[in-house]
This record gives sequence, structure tokens and C-alpha cells, in this order.
Amino acid sequence: MIELVHLTKRFGDFTAVDDLSLTIETGEFVGLLGPNGAGKTTTISMMSTVLLPTSGKVLVDGNVLDRKASAEKRKLSVITQEYSMRQDMTMEEVMEYQGRLYYMRKRDIRRKTDELFEFTGLTDYRHRTVRHLSGGMKRKLMVCRALMIDPEIILLDEPTAGMDAIARRQMWNLLRQLQNEKLTILLTTHYIDEAQALCNRVAFLDSGKLDVVDSPTALIEQLGAFAVEQVVDNELTSRYFATREEAIAHLQELPDDAVLRATTLEDVFVERIGHRITRK
Repeated sequence: MIELVHLTKRFGDFTAVDDLSLTIETGEFVGLLGPNGAGKTTTISMMSTVLLPTSGKVLVDGNVLDRKASAEKRKLSVITQEYSMRQDMTMEEVMEYQGRLYYMRKRDIRRKTDELFEFTGLTDYRHRTVRHLSGGMKRKLMVCRALMIDPEIILLDEPTAGMDAIARRQMWNLLRQLQNEKLTILLTTHYIDEAQALCNRVAFLDSGKLDVVDSPTALIEQLGAFAVEQVVDNELTSRYFATREEAIAHLQELPDDAVLRATTLEDVFVERIGHRITRK
């Protein structure tokens, strides 16, 4: 279990994360969502001890996580936005290097590498250098590297950034498999459909503050499960309804270009966070 307790990070006069408290249960998949500058990556950086909090703390299974807490840090792996791998290394060499960093025995490194490459579908490319991998394959390799030490917790910071639609879906399937392994996962993403498809709960951040935490289904139902859209004065507008019957009744009063569709988590995000940003 991870607990963020009144976590705050300031850079001079700027507060990037403001008194954030959040509990992530063991085996839970939680999405951290927010616009650019909301504090998502700063939160991940504090959880991985890359940054130290100005105040507050991170607990892992009840113990404070800091740069000295080696036992707690070993439970956790981070997959960052950037490709942090040497371009001239082969995939096998990346895995071997990771294993040696954690003093793994050679035979355990080989066994774990074989298992993870099979798990991610990378076995046929194990001798290819990083510079010759596609973006999706690099992301998969970063997942393999993160799993090398059998972590209990994975922090994913924009893991599908820059991927095409097919590679994104492949990564989704991989993350679902990780969830089936009962890993605790925290995901930051700008793709709201990704969070809706994968996460048990989502937490919205706005200007470093926690806005709401709930399951995607509950948040959608609170807004209204059905949306009616129409263009008014060149602007797309939406109204939300609890039942299809209510939505159809409203639709019948509108011009023919109005449409009925299911509400998404992106609608919730726009209504809660997007409109607030527009008013600022």
C-alpha cells in the first residue's frame, strides 16, 4: 500500500504539489490525471525519491519512503516519460546492466530476461540495439527493465506518450497483464481514454491540488451516463442525462445534427477541470 500524506513540493514561490493526500491499496491500478503543470510528474518524482518533498511524506506499507529506505525503494520501479537507455546497447545488455545494478546472479539475470522478453513479445529482437527499436518496443523494454527486480509497485509516467494507436493498445494489454499479477500501479497520462480503460480509480489534479478521487464508472454516472451533443455558434456543447430515455427526449427537441452518445471519463475531466482552466 502507498500513502501520500499531505505531500507538498515548492520551487521558490511556486507550489507544484499542494497538500496532496492519497491512499493506493495493494494491487490497485490508479490513474493520476490533470492538465499540463498540474503536478503529476512532480508527484511521481517525489514518490521515486528523485525529488524530496518540501513537507509531507510518502509511506510504503506503513514505512516512510526516502533516499535511505533501501528496503522500501526496492519494492518500487519507475517507468519515465523519457527513454533513459544507452542507444548503443542491445536489449539483452540493457537487461544485464539492470540486473547487475541490483547484484543479481548471472543465471537469474538470464532467466528473468528470457521470461520478460517472452512476456512482452520481444524475444526475437533481443540482440537489436536500442537506437534501432521502434518507440513502442522501447517502451516495452523499459517495462521489462522495471520488472527485472520483481517490484511490488510500478510508477508509470506517460508510458504511451508518442505511441501510435496500435502500439498504445499493445501497451494497454501489457499493463492489464501486470494488473493481473497483483502489482500496485500508479499511472499518469494525458490520454483520458487510457485511464478509463485501465484504472480501478482515478485522481484528478488541478494546480497541484487534489480535485476528486473515484472509479471511472462512478464519476461518469455522477455526471450522467448519456451525452447529447450539438454545435451552437461553432462551439460544441454537451448536456448529460442519467438515462437514455431522458437523453432521447432532449435530442428530439434539437436540430438533426445533434447526436446521442455514451458519456466518457474525458467528459468528466473537461467538465471538472477543463472549464475551470478556461475561466482562469
